[in-house]
Amino acid sequence: MRSTDRGAVVALVATSAVLVADDDIVIDVHVGAGAWLEIVETAGTVAYNAFGTPSRWSARISVADGGRLTWLGEPFVVSDGANVDRVTTVDLASTGSAVLRETVVLGRVGERGGAVDVRTTVRQGGAPLLVERLDLNDPAERSHPGLLGPHRVVDTVSALGWRPPPTPELVAGQRFDLHAAGALARSLDATTHTSPLAPVARRWAQSMADGG
Repeated sequence: MRSTDRGAVVALVATSAVLVADDDIVIDVHVGAGAWLEIVETAGTVAYNAFGTPSRWSARISVADGGRLTWLGEPFVVSDGANVDRVTTVDLASTGSAVLRETVVLGRVGERGGAVDVRTTVRQGGAPLLVERLDLNDPAERSHPGLLGPHRVVDTVSALGWRPPPTPELVAGQRFDLHAAGALARSLDATTHTSPLAPVARRWAQSMADGG
């Protein structure tokens, strides 16, 4: 979409319907030393009704020293009958950093949504920074109190490799600072437009671009 001598804004454009039964989508991202990359999704992704047949969406990301990645993804919608593994692996060099947004939507309008297993592994300098699994395979179990309850949207913004600013301020239980340099902002919502995390994603991305 645009570029400089140090980085680029790149759009992801699907050329066919994804995800359908047996799809195995792999996105490899590498940000070089001192470079910056912003990934823009032109539309959300829908995991279609596959009548239980598995599909997989994977992102494999590496960021070299001094590199910066911004990827504020569009909603990932899991339709009734879908059965999806969504896997994100991030390897940061000791001074690499990233801001990622992941919005998982369980079902289209009027649906409960199919099965989805969301796994995230982040390492910095070879050491674990974040290892998380959200097992949302069973619609009955995930609707229990203490899990998702009545909510069908799981919105997450991750600052990885650096500590984001305290603003915009979030209510208790929506921001989680990691032991090492990083933080998560997470909101459970009934719809995507009621999530409070859009300004958080923009502020954190700007803060990272400004040097953290």
